[in-house]
Amino acid sequence: MVNKYTCKNGVRVVLEEIPTVRSVAIGIWIGTGSRNEDRQNNGISHFLEHMFFKGTENRNARDIAESFDRIGGQVNAFTSKEYTCFYAKVLDDHASFALEVLADMFFHSSFDEGEMEKEKNVVLEEIKMYEDTPDDIVHDLLSRASYGEHPLGFPILGTDKTLASFSGEMLRDYMKKTYTPDNIVISVAGNIKDSFIKEVEEYFGSYQTGFKREEFNKPVFIADQIIRKKDTEQAHLCLGFDGLPVGDKYVYDLIILNNILGGSMSSRLFQEVREQKGLAYSIFSYHSAFEDNGMLTVYGGTGEQQTKLLYDTIMKTIEELKNDGISEKELINSKEQMKGSLMLSLESTNSRMSRNGRNELLLGRHRTLDEMISKLDEVNEESIKLLSEMIFSKPFSKALISPSDTWPTL
Repeated sequence: MVNKYTCKNGVRVVLEEIPTVRSVAIGIWIGTGSRNEDRQNNGISHFLEHMFFKGTENRNARDIAESFDRIGGQVNAFTSKEYTCFYAKVLDDHASFALEVLADMFFHSSFDEGEMEKEKNVVLEEIKMYEDTPDDIVHDLLSRASYGEHPLGFPILGTDKTLASFSGEMLRDYMKKTYTPDNIVISVAGNIKDSFIKEVEEYFGSYQTGFKREEFNKPVFIADQIIRKKDTEQAHLCLGFDGLPVGDKYVYDLIILNNILGGSMSSRLFQEVREQKGLAYSIFSYHSAFEDNGMLTVYGGTGEQQTKLLYDTIMKTIEELKNDGISEKELINSKEQMKGSLMLSLESTNSRMSRNGRNELLLGRHRTLDEMISKLDEVNEESIKLLSEMIFSKPFSKALISPSDTWPTL
């Protein structure tokens, strides 16, 4: 059971006690990411995440790392399109200490100019590494082809130009506007009592920034296409279809639809593209659900001369799914697979912390395991058919990284 508490300043705390384990996962979830940025400060959410680890008024960067190493714990962070998360996983005996260090990083990071310059170079190398990974960067191109100049089309890492412009003052100003109490969720899961909420409140329950969470500007799905010439061994193809927001009533239908299309080894795309035709090593689909929209993505990588055949095979598979629907066997197998994945994920305190934090931040509600299984059981062949017709009948976006700078005749 997830216990929820709202501090006087608006910070939300969600805690799930799991007495059968000996670990505790603590996450600070902030509802800001690249979607909150503009062209001038693109990448600042991600860079700010990095700088939290570079020293506080009480600890330098090495102290922060050693704080968790000496207790056998783990600490890390990530930035997405719509949120940032700092988290730690430790033995239950060290939960209070981990919370204190995370709070120190959150409230007292120094943003030292010397450390900033070093970290800018680190992130620049991360951008270069990303550019050297075409099967990753093609997804950024697809976002731009789908959302254009809307912030959802921006890269999370930013660019070398925006990175160079960041200063301590910019980071503090961005924090004041986006790290607002009403935009913060502290998620805790593991062998911990509900009384731990009071410890969280002592650190996070009274601070103010003078700002409130800003509403998102909803994007228009523009269904454009982008090609980038790059000296690669493979052509990397991405197709993007206008999907569903995170709280949509048909999101469970889409989970099943995606799994049947390209979300597993038994999926239609995997079987047709890889097993039957041997066109690709990597072929898959996934759905990205945002607060007010979403995108279903299909990716495949193949030799340049086979790009058209790969595209035609993907589109034929999608058309058959849209026109003919799914079989009863596919529906049953997919439901059982999703139930198994869901239940296995609950064995990890980190997974539970992440699920609760994200649900609270984006939805403000928490479904029990039985409720989620019931939602999966409600999905039927007719609802999948209607959803696939809706998604796959609209214009879609395309992104391609290839040794050639021209599209094959798609």
